Amino acid sequence: MRRIGLAVILALSLLAPLAANSQQTPKVHRVGVLENGGSFSSQMYQGFREQLRMLGYVEGRTLVFEFRSAGGRPEEIPSLAEEIIRANPDVIVAPSTAAARAVRRVSATIPIVFALAADPVAAGLAASLARPGGNATGLSIVNTELSGKRLEFVKEILPTLTRVAALWVIRGNPDPTFLAGMRETESGARTLGLTLDLIKIREASELERAFSTIASRHHQALIVLPTSVSSANIRRIADLAVKTRLVGVADNRQFADAGGLMSYGANYADQLRRAATYVDKILKGAKPADLPVEQPTKFELVVNLKTAKALGLTIPQALLLRADQVIE
Repeated sequence: MRRIGLAVILALSLLAPLAANSQQTPKVHRVGVLENGGSFSSQMYQGFREQLRMLGYVEGRTLVFEFRSAGGRPEEIPSLAEEIIRANPDVIVAPSTAAARAVRRVSATIPIVFALAADPVAAGLAASLARPGGNATGLSIVNTELSGKRLEFVKEILPTLTRVAALWVIRGNPDPTFLAGMRETESGARTLGLTLDLIKIREASELERAFSTIASRHHQALIVLPTSVSSANIRRIADLAVKTRLVGVADNRQFADAGGLMSYGANYADQLRRAATYVDKILKGAKPADLPVEQPTKFELVVNLKTAKALGLTIPQALLLRADQVIE
């Protein structure tokens, strides 16, 4: 009996290090990120990475990112989507509609999480908000319906407003959700009795020329339409808007943070933070087809008072009271 007991103890002592080693080798998850133009170290992604850390993931140990950015060059998104898929990720975060659609065209099986899709159903990313039904899900920013509201805010600041320029960076066939937003902007302009002038360019190198055109046509305000090129060059656009003395408004608060007058829309950084919970659920076995698409519960109005003063504008008190943040 004593020999049997010693044999059992010896066997357990030999197995113990093996068990310990198995516990010390956690599963490493690979997450692809396809960005239109930003940097993974930017403020936009800080909340996303922080949320994943709070959910228990450790970068470099249990989580490895495959980040690719098109640098504001939309034509590079399809090839970058293929590159990420070759890295064999467990899930791909493709925040924008364009990025998500590019990944979807290459793979119908790898889970995709979008965070800034204007209308995922119209874009073909989801069968419905409640039941996406495919390999993509995430968060919508409901940009289309807000276009008219942004014009209302501009009109409130500048009651004498008659002419508005809309900066449109276009290459190839526009996304259907972008066209829907454009139609909504045109409708809002008609309702307010405004003349809307589309200023079309193909790339960022044409921005200075575009603003020279805007100045020559005596526009009073600027609507920055959401595109990958405008997002990647938002600080430059904000600077040019101020130099051209335009009442500028965009959907992304980065515009106001960079010196533009005003922004109104969903908080992009918050959307990406919330996207981390989708990544977590998918890594734990959930299927994108069964995860409902979330819509924003709050839209953020940011007013840059420093820019208003530089432009000689007085922001109505009623608008300032409605603002979620006033930059002074």
